[in-house]
Amino acid sequence: MQVDTIVIDELNLDAKVGIYPREIAFPQRVSLNLEVGISSAAARSDDISDTIEYAQLIVRLREALSDRHFALLEALAGFVADLILEEFSALKVRVSVAKPGVIREAKRVAVVIEREKA
Repeated sequence: MQVDTIVIDELNLDAKVGIYPREIAFPQRVSLNLEVGISSAAARSDDISDTIEYAQLIVRLREALSDRHFALLEALAGFVADLILEEFSALKVRVSVAKPGVIREAKRVAVVIEREKA
């Protein structure tokens, strides 16, 4: 099967992520980079029903992250990957989640995970 990829770069959303009291109490900005593997059907059909509507994906991610707390970036990235695979019928996904400016000496700290539909 041919797999095409939807790419969403630097999606900035608010999320509660971290282990310190201020991180638990208040959402902070995280930056997501997503690569979502889909069937190549949409490239042939030119029909929206054969792909993932990325606007709906972003709305769902914003909603899902607003009511959860993650101690680790790894857990947040895994949650996002599982949500995309399960709710949007993606074939595979690569998720990068970064906390920009969290370490003074680094531009960002990030975690990258990849998952495939079983």
